[in-house]
Amino acid sequence: MTLSELAVTIGALGVMGLAASRFGLSAIPAYLFAGIILGPNEPDFVQVVKPSEVTDFVAEVGLIFLLFFLGLEFSVDRLVRSGRHVGLGGVADLLFNAGLGLLVGLIAFGPTFAAIVLAACIYVSSSAIAVKALIDFRRLADDETDLVLAILLFEDIAIAAVLGFVATGGGGVASTAGVTMKAFVFVAASLAASRWLGAWIGRLLDRLELEFFLLAVFGFVIAMSAVAHELELSEAIGALMAGVILSESGVREDIEQRFFAFRDVFAALFFFVFALTIDLSRWSDVGWIVLLAIGATLIGKVGVGVVAGRVGGFSVRQGINAGAALVAHGEFTIILAQLAAGNAVLSAEHRDDIVAFAGLYVLASATIGVVLMKESKRLGRFLRPAGALE
Repeated sequence: MTLSELAVTIGALGVMGLAASRFGLSAIPAYLFAGIILGPNEPDFVQVVKPSEVTDFVAEVGLIFLLFFLGLEFSVDRLVRSGRHVGLGGVADLLFNAGLGLLVGLIAFGPTFAAIVLAACIYVSSSAIAVKALIDFRRLADDETDLVLAILLFEDIAIAAVLGFVATGGGGVASTAGVTMKAFVFVAASLAASRWLGAWIGRLLDRLELEFFLLAVFGFVIAMSAVAHELELSEAIGALMAGVILSESGVREDIEQRFFAFRDVFAALFFFVFALTIDLSRWSDVGWIVLLAIGATLIGKVGVGVVAGRVGGFSVRQGINAGAALVAHGEFTIILAQLAAGNAVLSAEHRDDIVAFAGLYVLASATIGVVLMKESKRLGRFLRPAGALE
């Protein structure tokens, strides 16, 4: 990506994001459409930007900071309060949505490894899109957001094992169990550091001048992501846990204030780069699979939100709000598809279909999910009017 390409990209993101805000929508679908318009795939609109190492790096930094801000909101105290949501909501989400995903996979590919990959793609929601939408719609303080964050955390841990499974063509039981164990140990160590070292880290950061404060926080986030990567986990888990540790530091508000604009710029670039891989011309081949998956996602995610919410003490309306926040799929779906594309266990036809499906499915689910999230409270009032509640 050259400077001129970057200038065009930023301009397009600004114009399309502003247009979306005028209609009261989140800017996320606008960023995705900007990537489609300016990207290299069919249909051929402009072809300003092509995926490269630079765009991949920008997207990775954007994802890291989105998940870091999620972690800042997910303190240990909040995790303790929502502990039952992690267990009940996370397990219900895994069983129900992975099961529906497997059903779609079997219909699409039969009893093959490709069906399992498709199930994983449909199971895992987008933490990045969910967090951005929660911020855009000012819902981070809502009670049911605890359930959303708990399920996203469970999915992030579960997907660590799934990524290794998909990359190795199924792998062995020992290797999959090893990755899962490392994920649990990493999360547990991070939670312990948040509880016992958070205040000390906060006092240390508070003594630094602004320039060194910013460098220290930035370096800590990147270091945590790098450690997760070295452990063969997702960098997203490292960034998430970095936020959790600093959430107990006493300088959370300072961090949010200093990095707020930085986060939004890289988030916009993340979604743009992500959309560069979407090829609309493949709709004729895999469109029917996308439609099946969207139907399964709407039923599964909203259903789990309502059921897990009721078990957790929330109302049906709050359960609908929580389920709507989980509809959008994104970064992990694409990562799974990319890993599958390099797996020799899958046939060439299945690899191509999975990659094409992932891009189109993410575009559709992200757009529908963000709109549904915006209107979920109105939908809840329609489905559960005040008279019915009384």
